[in-house]
Amino acid sequence: MNEPFQPGRDFAVALDRGDPLGRFRDQFHIPRSENGEEEIYFAGNSLGLLPKRAPKYVDEELEKWKRLAVKAHFSGENPWMPYHELLAEPMAKLVGASASASASISEVVTMNSLTVNLHLMMASFYRPTRERHRILLEEHAFPSDDYALESQAIVHGFDPAEALERLRPGDHKHKGKHSIDTEDVAQVLERDGESIALVLLPGVQYYTGQAFEIEAITRLAHAKGCVVGFDLAHAAGNLVLRLHEWNVDFAVWCTYKYLNSGPGSVGGCFVHERLGMRQDLPRLAGWWGHEKKSRFRMEPGFRPIPGAEGWQLSNPPILSLAAIRASLGVFMEAGGMEPLREKSLRLTAYLEWLLAREIGDSVEILTPADPRRRGCQLSLRVKSNRPGRTVLEKLEASGVTCDWREPDVIRVAPVPLYNRYEEVHRFVEILRNAL
Repeated sequence: MNEPFQPGRDFAVALDRGDPLGRFRDQFHIPRSENGEEEIYFAGNSLGLLPKRAPKYVDEELEKWKRLAVKAHFSGENPWMPYHELLAEPMAKLVGASASASASISEVVTMNSLTVNLHLMMASFYRPTRERHRILLEEHAFPSDDYALESQAIVHGFDPAEALERLRPGDHKHKGKHSIDTEDVAQVLERDGESIALVLLPGVQYYTGQAFEIEAITRLAHAKGCVVGFDLAHAAGNLVLRLHEWNVDFAVWCTYKYLNSGPGSVGGCFVHERLGMRQDLPRLAGWWGHEKKSRFRMEPGFRPIPGAEGWQLSNPPILSLAAIRASLGVFMEAGGMEPLREKSLRLTAYLEWLLAREIGDSVEILTPADPRRRGCQLSLRVKSNRPGRTVLEKLEASGVTCDWREPDVIRVAPVPLYNRYEEVHRFVEILRNAL
């Protein structure tokens, strides 16, 4: 970014004082160190903080369970039967989907976990043939995705060593050796596109923090006849997404990272309207995906709900949905992803600027320098003679919570909803001392 920064804590404090989103920090519980001081919590890319309103939302459902028991499915405020529908519109806004693309069709649904949703999507959209059966993913994909794709290839009778084509960073001089450019994707699709059935890439790569160009990749893959899906675990609540407009076929994500919904909370799923309207698609069906008006007739013969809801299996965990609803409410009050992304760009650029100024070559940043190609995470590799694990331990002892990924990367994520510029300044001071 071209906007200059200034050294010194006073500059960071002034940035916080002028931050229109700074008030949302008070909406979250900030962990405290043993000395009672607030931690510098830069691990929202692993587990987001607890929104202060979440216990109230969950307690409301516990009280309904206590007072109404089974009748709470249809009685009282926010009955459980349609409870998941409360999340559809705010979730759709966060990922750029349509919650009412036509009539009562929703392109998003909150259900299951990310990997379960990924398998459900592949049951419908990975339909391999002998000629076109390969899956394109990035090298060193998140293990859960890797295992899911391997198992899908095996289920369909293919050798995953041949069926899974792994994207590697290209050797173009204009980019870092850690990034996979859209050019790399284009080259593979041009060479092997006729044999690729599914392109499954992350919105943001968990290890490097690189953001993929979803719109361009979708367009390139569709031109070769490939189905396109994205794992948005590190992108939902981090980047501005326009899944409907970009014509993505499907996407899955978790909600416990940037969406602050609690450990193991229910995931999200997107199915584009043009696919969600199709009744003839093969799918692994469940009762909760059956059309609502006839669900309780308990008849054989599955009739899917139009839209993403038609991939639901079972009634969702209400307590988890209540926590997600609490977090989504904060996002909506903040104005959605556009203002948060604007702050994130500056907050991360400030971190990058301070690292270069105060630490220099002692730390390598694996994440792309182009702000458009990253979210709020910077992945750092310690280059001094001090092991990265030792540096991490010193950070933790000084009241910093960030994230380690084997073999040697410290992931740092200043989240715009609750992190401050002054925390970024203090973090760099602590890291410099740890080195």
